Formats: sequence, structure tokens, C-alpha cells
Amino acid sequence: QVQLVESGGGLVQPGDSLRLSCAASGHTRSIYSVGWFRQAPGMGREFVAAIGWTGRPTTTYTDAVKGRFIISRDNAQNTVSLQMNSLETDDTADYYCAATSGWSMMESRYEWWGQGTQVTVSS
Repeated sequence: QVQLVESGGGLVQPGDSLRLSCAASGHTRSIYSVGWFRQAPGMGREFVAAIGWTGRPTTTYTDAVKGRFIISRDNAQNTVSLQMNSLETDDTADYYCAATSGWSMMESRYEWWGQGTQVTVSS
């Protein structure tokens, strides 16, 4: 099995930056790609970004965060990070990292999930 643990959430002001981390352990050979999802209060879970786990680090982003967020990986540490810049109040949500044996933006395709970390953007 695969275990995922998120960290780095907190309270920030609009325009600030924040970096989230996701540490993977267990049978990481099963992972093909890692994604970030978020869930705002009263809303459903939304895809944010994804990155390939092996080979060249191919990435993809939802339009709402394109140009502001950057996803990256460090295979030596088995971690994936989400650098969030120019944060807006609409970015407020619980953020989850997830891993899949394939490549997808669909929540249902991800087999392993972390417990989430809270991000609040408020003045």
C-alpha cells in the first residue's frame, strides 16, 4: 500500500505565498503520478494540479491556478510540493494530495489519499 501525508497549510493574507508538501511512503513503485485536489467550504472536491512520478516531470494545472501555482517533485525524498503564489480568497480550501497508477484529472481515478491540510486566505 501507499501512505500520503500533507503538511504546510495555514492562515495567510491575499497576495501571500504558501508551500504545501506531500510525503509518500510504502509501496511507492505503484505510483505513476501524484495530484493535488482541494475542497472549499460547502463545495465538492476540485482538481488543482498533477505531476508524473517517474521520468521527465510532466505537469498539468487547472485554469484557475495556472501561472500562480507550481507543482514539483523530489524523488530522493519521496515528496511532491505545491508552491502557491499570489493567493486569493477563493483559494481557501482543504488541500489533499493523492496518487494514482495512471494519469488523470478525475478524483475517482486516484487510489491513495492523504488526510488533507487547511489553507485559509483572508485579510
